[in-house]
Amino acid sequence: MNFKTLKYKKIDNIGLITFNRPEHFNTLNKQMSLELLKLAIKCEEDNTLRCLVFTGEGDQSFCAGGDLYSFKNSGHNLINEVREFIVSLHGAISKFCRIKAPIIASINGVAAGAGLSFASFPSFAIASENATFVSSYTNVGLTPDASSSYFLPKIIGHRRYMELVLTNKTLSVDEALTWGLINKIVKPNKLLEETIKIAQSLCKGPTLAYGKIKELSLNSFHSSLESQLEMEARFFTESLKSKDFEIGVDSFTKKEKPDFKGH
Repeated sequence: MNFKTLKYKKIDNIGLITFNRPEHFNTLNKQMSLELLKLAIKCEEDNTLRCLVFTGEGDQSFCAGGDLYSFKNSGHNLINEVREFIVSLHGAISKFCRIKAPIIASINGVAAGAGLSFASFPSFAIASENATFVSSYTNVGLTPDASSSYFLPKIIGHRRYMELVLTNKTLSVDEALTWGLINKIVKPNKLLEETIKIAQSLCKGPTLAYGKIKELSLNSFHSSLESQLEMEARFFTESLKSKDFEIGVDSFTKKEKPDFKGH
């Protein structure tokens, strides 16, 4: 599968997605949103995928949000073009969020607008020392998209979310760590190496259980206590039937490190 605005490669069981428009700060256009949706479907169908990584091409920008120049050039067709862009982008994010494999955001520079969303919905976020984070939407009279209004308030809290979005405050990487937006800061030349190291560790884990944990987390945002307990019980019972549980218990009793298969 060939892409014009993305790069995708497999490193063993790790999928590495790179936003590949460095001359435009890796901004998202309609082409990229369509390619993200195609790639999300591909990842969804890949049973060998055990971890997924997002990063940006170059050393300046992870993803600087939507390409406003392409929007402006749409002219009278702006509404239809943006609608197609958002439908594809949101479809892709929904699918990425629901694949079993954990996702890591490897943030190598500016994360702005929808790029902030791609820093928010993954399971882990690792950032280089030169990374910055900004909402940007209200700078141009827009409201958030790409799931940031769903995930960010849960990650950083309502008050900080409102501050971030209403004032367009730019967070330094240290502030992002303090706010809980990222897990770790590394030197720029070590970012991908450290990301792959964490991804390799996750690839050795019980991927089926990881997927259920991700689903439990998503469900907890809107579920009642009783519904959440019911889902926990159902997933726990389903996990008892997995090969990984069999391997895990056997390894535990033998005091060995489990060699999980991901199913």
